Amino acid sequence: MSKQQLIEKLKNKNAIIGIVGLGYVGLPLMLRYSEVGYRVLGFDIDADKVNSLSQGKSYIEHISSESIAQSLTQGFEATTDFSRASEADALIICVPTPLNKYREPDLSFVTDTTDSLVPYLRAGQVFSLESTTYPGTTDEELKPRVESTGLKVGQDIFLVFSPEREDPGNPNFTTRTIPKVCGGHTEGCLEVGIALYEQVIDKVVPVSSTRAAELTKLLENIHRAVNIGLVNEMKIVADKMDIDIHEVVRAAATKPFGFVPYYPGPGLGGHCIPIDPFYLTWKAREYGVHTRFIELAGEVNSSMPDYVVSKVAAGLNKQKKAINGSKVLVLGIAYKKNVDDMRESPSVFLMEKLRDLGASVDYSDPHIPKFPKMREHHFDLSSVALAPESIASYDCVLLATDHDKFDYDLIRKHAKLVVDSRGKYLQPADNIVKA
Repeated sequence: MSKQQLIEKLKNKNAIIGIVGLGYVGLPLMLRYSEVGYRVLGFDIDADKVNSLSQGKSYIEHISSESIAQSLTQGFEATTDFSRASEADALIICVPTPLNKYREPDLSFVTDTTDSLVPYLRAGQVFSLESTTYPGTTDEELKPRVESTGLKVGQDIFLVFSPEREDPGNPNFTTRTIPKVCGGHTEGCLEVGIALYEQVIDKVVPVSSTRAAELTKLLENIHRAVNIGLVNEMKIVADKMDIDIHEVVRAAATKPFGFVPYYPGPGLGGHCIPIDPFYLTWKAREYGVHTRFIELAGEVNSSMPDYVVSKVAAGLNKQKKAINGSKVLVLGIAYKKNVDDMRESPSVFLMEKLRDLGASVDYSDPHIPKFPKMREHHFDLSSVALAPESIASYDCVLLATDHDKFDYDLIRKHAKLVVDSRGKYLQPADNIVKA
């Protein structure tokens, strides 16, 4: 199939779209392609996820089971059988790119997934990577694997990088309305990439190369990490001066130009902001560049859980108690408000630090009824229901994630001590400590 035939097939929606990795990025994308009339094949190595989807059930809170069931009626299929990749005209890779224990990029999900697909690649396919990574990954890691089949990138098969920009739980933006950056290995690759995405995304933003697209995603997240690092450092200064940093940020945000509000917190969470800056830091070393700005922001942000724990210690100390032996209730264990996503959540680091110091730790989170199995964190806990008696039974209530579903008045009235790491309590009170 020629480039032009593939573009035509994508434009008239006769193409079969393969989405590999059915998580927070892959699943919304699948729904969007399905919604506009494409037949979608979803691939995942997790048989439980595939079974859920095949039964029309969602495992992500903000994605409804009805929408999954609807996609099944439009021909969506989920499978663990990667040999079916040859059926797809487009393969979109949406797998995690975490850091290893040395804070270096772990591309194993991307490379293992690509290796699983390589035997089934054929001429007339477009292969798109959406996973956040360092500039050069598509050229250096994917292209040689794809071309090991004898297929030539830019002639037989088309290679693009188009970074995901999902924001789970944000009601103002959907997969369709968030502009999509796309870079191709060749001009022909870019043409096919645009044809792949422009049917489902309102605005596609072409860039000159896969490397430019890879760096675009990193810049977006580094911008956020550095600004959060700045405001977290400002929080410590403001606290020493007995000034409420949240009041200051809100006041500064009234300036209609030249200022973007970022709010401090107990640390960084999610799959992007705590991880992505280190992808660039690592790659920059190859070019002899030391990214001090990024590393400093990383240091400030990763020190935040310790800062919050010191505030818990100070609050309990005022009540003549130690952390050791105290009962602490952590409010919110998702990485940000109103979602059920726990990846890299600072709340979990807080729970571990408090447990290591001898506290008895529980949590309450309306979005996460049971503490999930995680690779690195182990708690056998279920969410505590908030009631006057349960709140009053804890020596300290630590507000880590400010879900809208919490009854903040109830918490303030009945808690012996509230340590507020999110600036929810505007009025000072004897039982509230700002962190």
